[in-house]
Amino acid sequence: MIPLRDTIRSRTYPLVTYLLIGLNVLIYLLQHSPGPDPQRLIITYGLIPARFTHPALIAYFGWGSNLISLLTYMFLHGGFWHLLGNMWSLYIFGDNIEDRLGPLRFLGFYLLAGCLSGLVHLVLHPDSQIPTVGASGAIAGVMGAYFVLYPGSKILTLIPIFIFPWIIEIPAFFFLGIWFVLQFLGAAGADGASGGIAWWAHVGGFIAGIVLLKAFEFLPTTGRLTRLEAATTKKRSHRLQVIYPRRIPGSPDLQGRLRISAFEALAGTRKIVTIASGLRRRTLRVTVPPGIQAGKSLRLRGLGPVFPDGRRGDLYLQIELETW
Repeated sequence: MIPLRDTIRSRTYPLVTYLLIGLNVLIYLLQHSPGPDPQRLIITYGLIPARFTHPALIAYFGWGSNLISLLTYMFLHGGFWHLLGNMWSLYIFGDNIEDRLGPLRFLGFYLLAGCLSGLVHLVLHPDSQIPTVGASGAIAGVMGAYFVLYPGSKILTLIPIFIFPWIIEIPAFFFLGIWFVLQFLGAAGADGASGGIAWWAHVGGFIAGIVLLKAFEFLPTTGRLTRLEAATTKKRSHRLQVIYPRRIPGSPDLQGRLRISAFEALAGTRKIVTIASGLRRRTLRVTVPPGIQAGKSLRLRGLGPVFPDGRRGDLYLQIELETW
């Protein structure tokens, strides 16, 4: 299963989330640029539990360097797919948590969740000499907060079935719940960072996110700067949507709802929609003309049910404006 996006739209552009993604990508490029030895960078700035417990390693690296590694390890990645998976998850779930906490509180939340996930790994594997790197623990904290705040959200998920991919919406509590169970089972069955995956860091990060969310919500909302929030307010709705059409009473045609913003209704837009009918899925592009009003419908010819005489009915997409 490949998550594409969630159905809870954030009110503002997640500047800190984008900044974190950009910083992680930049550091990854520096890791693999000519000059610095990637392995030496990982040993120096990655999280190695034995550096905190073995006297010789403590003396060699020093407590200052060791403590800094609790922060720096989450900005290093072992490979491209490791980076891509982490940044994609942060992109999907981070915007809503930043929208809820505000940019400054979200930044503190993210960094602290990453540090706590690293501490969980350190405490449970104190003698491990395997460097742990990656933002997985911090992002697990973001996912834990999302699990608490938006359990009723849907995760738009791509399920590749041979050459016929399905795009379906999976409840967030189920998607994240299964993810957590898999991490826990992986942790219970692994020894240290077996396979290069610090399972307990994921589990600890998820739980830390749930706990930290409650703590950070009590802090003053210093991150919600009025001017910044107004400047970053989104003007567009989700580009990808799943539509579940219903039969129009007294008609053989079908009707669904297409959600757009007021700005898109004024300026026009294009959407990629998946029409879900039973087990059937059909993905297509829909053009919304400028100046359309709420309640008006777009007619998609031939996408309705088949008449007894072999003709196909139509699908009407009723325009629904998003409100905040």
